[in-house]
Amino acid sequence: MRRTLAALAVVAAAPALAQEPMSAAEFDAYATGKTLYYATGGQPYGAEQYLPQRRVIWTFLDGDCVEGSWYEADGLICFSYDRDPGNPQCWSFFRAPTGLTARFENDPAATQLIEVEQSREPLICTGPEVGV
Repeated sequence: MRRTLAALAVVAAAPALAQEPMSAAEFDAYATGKTLYYATGGQPYGAEQYLPQRRVIWTFLDGDCVEGSWYEADGLICFSYDRDPGNPQCWSFFRAPTGLTARFENDPAATQLIEVEQSREPLICTGPEVGV
């Protein structure tokens, strides 16, 4: 599996360098109604469920989920999460043969994600506050 993810990272990263980032309308049409799973450096990173009206649910795949929304700002797709609304996370998204690639624009050298799976199923969020 690691080799597959690493190979996908190489294949997916190359088209992102040559393409223009997706517009907000393109991103909305692609993502809404889906849950996308992302990897970085050949390792699972997280998943995001894209809901109508630009609402999202994010998890680092640990069962703890955070809700938020996304918006377009200066050609970037920015996410504002309910736990930290004053700290938007802005990304450039690109289409690749295997799905999406995303570059974190708050620090472009820090994170590049590739879509490794998509589903129509909602995320399972157990959260840290589950139980009695």
